[in-house]
Amino acid sequence: MSEIPGRTDLVRQAAELAPLLQKHAIWHEESRRIHDDVIDAMTSAGIFRMRTPKRYGGYECDTRTVAEVAAELARGDGSAAWVASVYWIPTWMASMFPHEVLAQVFEEPDTRVCGTLSPGGMAVPASGGVVLNGKWGFMTGALHSKWHVLVGAKVTPDEPPLPIVALVPTADLQLFDDWHTSGMRGSGSVSVVAQDVFVPAARILPLPAVLQGKAGWRADVEGAIYRAPLLPVASACSVGTALGLARAAYDTFIERLPNRKITYTDYEAQADAPLTHLQLAGAAQRIDEAEFHVHRLTSAVDGKAARAETWTLTERVRARADMGRAIRLALEATDLLAGASGGSSIALEVPIQRIRRDLQAVSLHALMNPDTNDELYGRVLSGREPNSLYV
Repeated sequence: MSEIPGRTDLVRQAAELAPLLQKHAIWHEESRRIHDDVIDAMTSAGIFRMRTPKRYGGYECDTRTVAEVAAELARGDGSAAWVASVYWIPTWMASMFPHEVLAQVFEEPDTRVCGTLSPGGMAVPASGGVVLNGKWGFMTGALHSKWHVLVGAKVTPDEPPLPIVALVPTADLQLFDDWHTSGMRGSGSVSVVAQDVFVPAARILPLPAVLQGKAGWRADVEGAIYRAPLLPVASACSVGTALGLARAAYDTFIERLPNRKITYTDYEAQADAPLTHLQLAGAAQRIDEAEFHVHRLTSAVDGKAARAETWTLTERVRARADMGRAIRLALEATDLLAGASGGSSIALEVPIQRIRRDLQAVSLHALMNPDTNDELYGRVLSGREPNSLYV
């Protein structure tokens, strides 16, 4: 096996992809998917093997590396960064399955695995497994993936439904091009349908055990990154895109600033206006604060994994709260900069309007919504039980 690149190299390679991502960003929006050239370039840069087990040619990167790579990708295009981020999570989840499944899934170390944690199907027991039926929306990465991680309910006549995670080849599913949105348009997050799909028992795990990080054999994946519960891992893997989008908004604003005036005022240079100073400082500080929460989150996930420490309930919900706070601050910073960018910024070729829409879409994600995560954190701090399994 060749030498595994370190964080510095991976972040640099991601940054070098930014011009290509920017070149295709409008195409991504118009086509509602990621360009094949971008997928190929990210593959060559090792982006899709960052959470693949080392035994199967992967890098087993920690979440700090993942977040920093996502942030650099998002400076090029938010949709491309989001697709990469979503691949990292179910790729990590796939590590919970037994050896014979892992050898099949990771036959190629750059194999792309997409998935969802949202229940969308029913599974009826059959000889040697289950028969799965259902529909799952918001399936980011489905158009370029080889495997899907799907959540459904296993139904038996004499027992309550058991939520399960099923690993299904993309070839067994139907893809529906229904992704028509205002934000993250380029992510191609279409719906997928399973119609009488047989899933063998080896590719099924109970969802509660997956959420708690207690599922699977993991005999082939002994690295520290697999010693953490799912939701803190998912939070740390997805939050970098939001930080990178805010940085992209800042980059765009600074690039346009020298050539802008404030129309209908005597400010021939926008940079001379005290209001601009306040807006720019407010945005920069919010981005700094978002970075703090990203780093605290990834440090907790990586540090506790390295030390093989058990997570407390408060630590689990704080992971989601850190993610939500980073997203809120990134969105506030981008709103400030977009609001200060003038009427010309609504043109499609000006990236800040797309960045703003992409960040809004991220902030509305059920697991990433800042209000939902703040409430969950406060609820536990108040001594109440969480009202969600997803902690």
